Amino acid sequence: IDNLVQIAHNVRIGRGCILAAHCGLSGSVTLGDFVMLGGRVGLADHIAVGSGARLAASSGVMDNVPAGEIWAGAPAIPMRDFFREVASVRRLAGLKSRKGEGQ
Repeated sequence: IDNLVQIAHNVRIGRGCILAAHCGLSGSVTLGDFVMLGGRVGLADHIAVGSGARLAASSGVMDNVPAGEIWAGAPAIPMRDFFREVASVRRLAGLKSRKGEGQ
């Protein structure tokens, strides 16, 4: 558990968990064993994070995270879906800027 981590009431933290700086765990959160939270991760109340799950920095977790999965974003979603969304937004931004070129 790193610096400036806020842990609310009734939180259960499993064995071997890593919580980087500025994480916030709301009330009644349950972390399984060997969970990794990047910096500035926030978890809503009554969330369960399965064993071996990893949450990328600055993720905002609103739903339960299954064991062994990697999630990112705010609100947090599986990392593969997060990267697809980022790529789609960048493609859309590129199309808009190319359309306006030369005018």
